[in-house]
Amino acid sequence: MTGRTHDLTAFTFLITAAYVTIPHITLATTVTALAAAMLGGIAPDLDQPTARLWNRLPAGSIIGRIIHPLLGSHRLISHSLFGMSLIGLGLLFLLPQLGTVLLVDMNVVWWAFMLGYLSHLVVDTITKEGVPWLFPIPIRLGIPPFKFLRLTTGGMIEKGIIFPGLLIFDGYLVYQHYHRFVVLFTQHVLK
Repeated sequence: MTGRTHDLTAFTFLITAAYVTIPHITLATTVTALAAAMLGGIAPDLDQPTARLWNRLPAGSIIGRIIHPLLGSHRLISHSLFGMSLIGLGLLFLLPQLGTVLLVDMNVVWWAFMLGYLSHLVVDTITKEGVPWLFPIPIRLGIPPFKFLRLTTGGMIEKGIIFPGLLIFDGYLVYQHYHRFVVLFTQHVLK
């Protein structure tokens, strides 16, 4: 899938989970969790030296070229449950350190990042390339199981159905839970 579809899918996963599981959080935690979900949504593609994040960082292209061989190739370790677990464990050690500086709930931030990461893998599963969920087992799984029925990255179905469908679903969620947004912003922003 394209980067913008990954971003929107990460956002969709986050707001869906937020309405189900998080009863009340601060605005700072909300903003940080949103940023974490967006980072999680593009994190599996850091195995490409030309990834969007590498292009935005100072010396990012150099770092990307160093990391690329360590991760094997595109859609290998970072696109698996093994890679997701490694990143998740690393963040479990890193985020509490950041929590001493940032006044946000780092558990929510961790879950937001992991939801974004998971959303990337789920959406890539429906593309022709599939995802090696069970790495190091060298099988790329995809839905539907027949490759010719899966989506082409950046194709008409992604741009004309998947992306607009996610936008409509997100709009519906926001509309149905508008009162939560009002409470969040009136409690924290307008004070």
